[in-house]
Amino acid sequence: MRIIRDIRYKEEHPRQALDIYLPDTDVFSTLIYMHGGGLEGGDKADTYIPMSYLAQNGIAAVSINYRIYPDASYPQFIDDSASAVSWVYHNMKNYGTCRHFFVGGSSAGGYLSMMLCFDKRYLNKHGISPEDMSGYIFDAGQPTVHFNVLRERGLDSRRVIIDEAAPLYHVEENANAAPMLIIVAEHDLENRYEQTMLFTSTLKHFNYPQSKVKLIVMKDKTHCQYGDEVDADGNSVLGCIINDFIHGIEKGNSL
Repeated sequence: MRIIRDIRYKEEHPRQALDIYLPDTDVFSTLIYMHGGGLEGGDKADTYIPMSYLAQNGIAAVSINYRIYPDASYPQFIDDSASAVSWVYHNMKNYGTCRHFFVGGSSAGGYLSMMLCFDKRYLNKHGISPEDMSGYIFDAGQPTVHFNVLRERGLDSRRVIIDEAAPLYHVEENANAAPMLIIVAEHDLENRYEQTMLFTSTLKHFNYPQSKVKLIVMKDKTHCQYGDEVDADGNSVLGCIINDFIHGIEKGNSL
């Protein structure tokens, strides 16, 4: 494995950069991942444990930074995420042969990856369709309007609002989306578990193929607690879950 750090995907802001974790193989799938932090904190380096695990197991992992509050406002962080996905989609050929592309994220990054999956406008700006991805990983993402987007609007951040800034609002627009892995903690942030269940129920309500949805509830865990955890063998807990999902899709296995 080798890591190539701080590649610029745009030049407007210092945070528009990404790190590539390359496996020791010339043929691979690639995961593009957005860190958490409530759209106001966090860094691409925060994902080192799961991203390095994936690279050590034959999957190229790209961890991106994006503009955050107070330097950004809605929807700039989504635009940045789409720009990063576009850069990776068009440039990974310079690092090897990429067979599949996946998009995912944790917490705020889960929200961003949901928006890219279901609101086609963001990737379409770059000539990419959400269906060009082979799969999505939504880890503890908020499917309603993100609480800090609500705060930006001057609203109580506890409110549950579903409008164009909410992934749920766009579910009907992308019933042909790629397979998705949905992860949430049993003791996640207040109302995050319930909103995740609403998200999965809404997918079913819109006849999204349940064979393409895998839900994992992390028992006895709190919000993203497992992100940096390793098991008894020293393997990344989150990395193992993502690894199984990606390699399963590569092999054509059912979820």
